[in-house]
Amino acid sequence: MVAHVETVAFWGLEARPVDVQVQMGPGLPAFTIVGLPDKAVGESRERVRAALAALGLGLPPKRIIVNLAPADLPKEGSHFDLPIALGLLAAMDVIGAEDLSRFVAIGELALDGALTPVTGALPAAVAANGRGKGLICPHGCGSEAAWAGFGPETAGVLVPKNLIQLINHFKGSQSLSEPLPLKAEEPAGPLPDMKDIKGQESAKRALEVAAAGGHNMLMVGPPGSGKSMLAARLPGILPPLGAREMLDTSMIASMAGQLAEGRLTRRRPYRAPHHSASMAALIGGGHRAKPGEVSLAHGGVLFLDELPEFSRQVLDSLRQPIETGEAVVARANAHITYPARFQLIAAMNPCRCGHAGDMSQACARVPRCVGEYQAKLSGPLMDRIDIHVDVPAVSAADLALPPPAESSADIAARIALARQIQAERYGDVTGGHKSGEGEARTLLQAGTFLNAQAEGELLEKVASPDEPGRALLSEAAEAMKLTARGYHRVLRVARTLADLEGAPSVGRLHIAEALSYRQLAAGRLGAAA
Repeated sequence: MVAHVETVAFWGLEARPVDVQVQMGPGLPAFTIVGLPDKAVGESRERVRAALAALGLGLPPKRIIVNLAPADLPKEGSHFDLPIALGLLAAMDVIGAEDLSRFVAIGELALDGALTPVTGALPAAVAANGRGKGLICPHGCGSEAAWAGFGPETAGVLVPKNLIQLINHFKGSQSLSEPLPLKAEEPAGPLPDMKDIKGQESAKRALEVAAAGGHNMLMVGPPGSGKSMLAARLPGILPPLGAREMLDTSMIASMAGQLAEGRLTRRRPYRAPHHSASMAALIGGGHRAKPGEVSLAHGGVLFLDELPEFSRQVLDSLRQPIETGEAVVARANAHITYPARFQLIAAMNPCRCGHAGDMSQACARVPRCVGEYQAKLSGPLMDRIDIHVDVPAVSAADLALPPPAESSADIAARIALARQIQAERYGDVTGGHKSGEGEARTLLQAGTFLNAQAEGELLEKVASPDEPGRALLSEAAEAMKLTARGYHRVLRVARTLADLEGAPSVGRLHIAEALSYRQLAAGRLGAAA
């Protein structure tokens, strides 16, 4: 007789079904796990053996084979402990096999039989619910798993603290109540406010435009000009996550083990990795593939300070996620894809010393050091950044001014109106749009389809300028040597500028302002191409 227990193997955010098959047969006593287990899964033998011994249950002196099917799918992680233990208990007739057939199980076992939390409880719960099954997971993962919304037709969620509670539940001597999802709340502490920034009106305007349309943005200025302060205040003017977005970002955080206490939040992610980050840390990967910073910033902001200090290989690896909204971890035997629809905000000094343009402070290597420093940024990467803005040094007169009257809440209200216009527009346009219709609808359902994602016929339809604007754009494209990608990004920014004003169409003034955000790329940073 073979006992069966269902569990999952994680493939990116996908929780693929795995059948844990346990057979006890005659032969020399042995305990073997097969089915491409990794080191953590192979060590489950000792954890399971010790946990059962702590309950007073010794394994029979038989040949025990645990098969993790399908056998050609790699199995990674410690969450296989619990399903293996349950399979053994079913094979020993301690728990009925029919009771276990209604559940998917994940969890790590301590040596005393306690269940410790594991990563990926939310994706596992969503997968189990999709197959009409309940979920058995450690008590520490209960609030997270409850967000999957198990209906009355499923077995629900069981969150025992240890194996003995689970055994007693199935024997009817103890009842495990289902957990309730913790209310989605904002983390403690207010977000930084735009009122803290004095001066830099042009940079604040550019940041508002970037937030309204989801555009990527690069700030260039000397040290202490306020670039990092501006970036830190972007989350405070972005609208909260929608229900679908919140679930998507939380599933990524769950896989990375960063969903604190199983509590979901409507605050958009803000990730600011150090410039020493490796490609695996930024894009994802490693020995056990994990989502990188670009995926953890999905639905939110990825801030890269001191942009040229990142390695060139790492920076160029951003080009594909920026275009496709996905991070692909390629291995010899598999390709793992994580969502990565983020808004890139970058900051840099004009040169290594940071004072190019100010001859009283610039080093003796100007202008050579400017070209060498900025040449670290490839032309294709710079072309993918919609808005380039110069952030000059703040003068003492600016610092002496009273705080600005406009707060983050005031700016956020305008951004919310602009995004509402985009939601209504793309809800109408994508309904009859043929090219790329599936992708557009997917993004729209997630509440993230913005001007920054419009392309092709859709972009031409919604952002076509009037005759004066078209003439200006044609002249500027020739003079500034805009690429096709740069041309389209000017249209996207112009459409956002029109949305902020509530204008139905793109005019000459919108094109002119959008072009001003490309002059830095065409001029100062042109050497990087």
